[in-house]
Amino acid sequence: MPEIIIDQEFKLLLPALDAVTYAWLEENILEHGCMQPLVLWNGILIDGHNRYAIVQKHGLPFNTVSMEFDSRDDVIIWIISTQISRRNLTQKQLTFFRGLHYNTEKKIHGGGERFVENVENSPIRHSDGQPDLRFTANRLAREYNVSPRTIERDAVVAEAISAIGRVSPEAKRDILAERVPITRKELRALLSGSEGDITDVATSIENGTFEEERAAARAAVQENPVELILSGIRTLNAAINRVSDDLPSELQSIAGSSDKTELKTALRSHIDMLEDLYRLM
Repeated sequence: MPEIIIDQEFKLLLPALDAVTYAWLEENILEHGCMQPLVLWNGILIDGHNRYAIVQKHGLPFNTVSMEFDSRDDVIIWIISTQISRRNLTQKQLTFFRGLHYNTEKKIHGGGERFVENVENSPIRHSDGQPDLRFTANRLAREYNVSPRTIERDAVVAEAISAIGRVSPEAKRDILAERVPITRKELRALLSGSEGDITDVATSIENGTFEEERAAARAAVQENPVELILSGIRTLNAAINRVSDDLPSELQSIAGSSDKTELKTALRSHIDMLEDLYRLM
């Protein structure tokens, strides 16, 4: 059998099993064998990392099945969908996977554009037969039974968790396992700061000092109300900049449409984002 390749990016997408669940899986495989085949893409393991570790440890036989995908991003989306359908995920894990799904589809389909879909829920197509790539959030909201704004907020959280994971994979796993009490609001705020802020948070989570350092920072802010105001202004400016960056491209993409409903929908989405931010301030 050809050597199976372990890709760390794919492996770290998966929530780590707790010790009890892993022990149960190992006992089940020892008793019944590895009944479910490992899934490969171009020789890379994309599903079955825990089963593979167990059969390797005990020298047990196993089967594989290969799947075809156009790109790594398509593999990531498949892994996300598989995990959400299979596991009893925590709320933090669901938030991360929904947001990562959105961010990955944006990457595949060209940045900030989104799907526009008609009343039959099939993508609207241009005269050349290509789909109009806008409003991905609306489609994923229906798929995951949440609101489009939830998908877009999840995307920011997923981006922050991924940034932390690039500094410390262990910190990312602690966040997704909810072993560290970092809130979604704190994760979203991280993206308004510097790369150094992300590094500091990742390091403190890995070192087990996050709660202590967060408490000290909050105490310092409470003693200095000016810093509290400035912190809020920095967060607001960063959020407005993100909206300002996306809005022109969206307006330009639908400017030629005679249907003003699309334009109103795009504007409403950004107005809602600003109103959400205003209520949080």
